[in-house]
Formats: sequence, C-alpha cells, structure tokens
Amino acid sequence: MAKFGLSALDADILRTAFKKAVLEESIPESEWRKYAEELIQTYTDSQTVDRRLVDWMVSE
Repeated sequence: MAKFGLSALDADILRTAFKKAVLEESIPESEWRKYAEELIQTYTDSQTVDRRLVDWMVSE
C-alpha cells in the first residue's frame, strides 16, 4: 500500500536510516543520491521521489 505524503517524523526516520547506512555500509558519496531515492521508494511504496527530500537527506 502506497504511503501518501511524508510527515516530518517520516522524513527524520528516513534521514537517520540513510546516514546510518552510509556509515555502516561504507556507501561512496557518488552513490548517496541513488541510495536515498531507493530508500524513499521502498518506504513509500512509490516510484515518485521528491528531489528536495533527497537533497536534504544527502546534505551534511
């Protein structure tokens, strides 16, 4: 079932999971955007990804 819209809590959970995975799995910076997009798609069960969310997730 697709999750429509993300709350601030959802976004924070995604960013925290992203940052943890980047560190633990040693994901190279060149793959961060792709990984963030895939994480969002999995979480929302949607192919649509808000680029601003990806930008925020990959920012330092």
